[in-house]
Amino acid sequence: MSIPISAAEFSEYLYSVFEKNQLSHLLTGEKADKFLALTERLLSENEKYNLTAITEPKKIILNHYADCAALALYLPEGATVADIGCGAGFPTLPLAIVRDDLRILAVDSTAKRIAYVNESARLLGLSGVTAVAMRAEDGAKSPEHREKFDFVTARAVAELRTLCELCLPYVKVGGKMLAMKGKNAEAELSVAGEAIRALGGSHGVCEEINLLGDEDSFTHPIVIIDKVKKTPPQYPRPYSQISKKPL
Repeated sequence: MSIPISAAEFSEYLYSVFEKNQLSHLLTGEKADKFLALTERLLSENEKYNLTAITEPKKIILNHYADCAALALYLPEGATVADIGCGAGFPTLPLAIVRDDLRILAVDSTAKRIAYVNESARLLGLSGVTAVAMRAEDGAKSPEHREKFDFVTARAVAELRTLCELCLPYVKVGGKMLAMKGKNAEAELSVAGEAIRALGGSHGVCEEINLLGDEDSFTHPIVIIDKVKKTPPQYPRPYSQISKKPL
């Protein structure tokens, strides 16, 4: 599917936004081409999979691509990452485009979206991405995934206490959870201390990612939680219990 701006205009705006947000070192011509191809695929498949409410290419660049790429600044070379509740592949796909050294497991309970992410990764040549259809709490109980990742990311998935129980079991001791949150991030963090400690976390802090476009701008808080000890084996609980009675 063609997008409603030219490839040249898309590339120019992509570079402009990344430069404004100190992310230009993450781009090359090949990576810009992959972002264009991802945009064409995202918009062509959107009606089928309900992938995004943002359909204007310049807003996609700022609100999806730059926002997700900003996480790359937190991730060291060769890090392993689990993206919990990956949905349409955010932040998985933009991260994989700008950082081919990362190894990313994308997790979502919706098989159709996982099929979209896997096929997108294949078409874009993102060999570091594996997408798996499973419930987060089930994957966290699996020896294959439990406490195997340097970092866990989540973008607009759940309230922080719930999110911690779904995510922290995937994180190695010494690793971090990076939760991309909304405007209530500070309030959620203020009541999540008990849950964080119970799940093996410590030192939760809230930072702000401030993103600038040519005309638009927005702030996306990110909650960063250190994993300092193993998660007790009883966690995560079944989701019905997590949602009804957060830690």
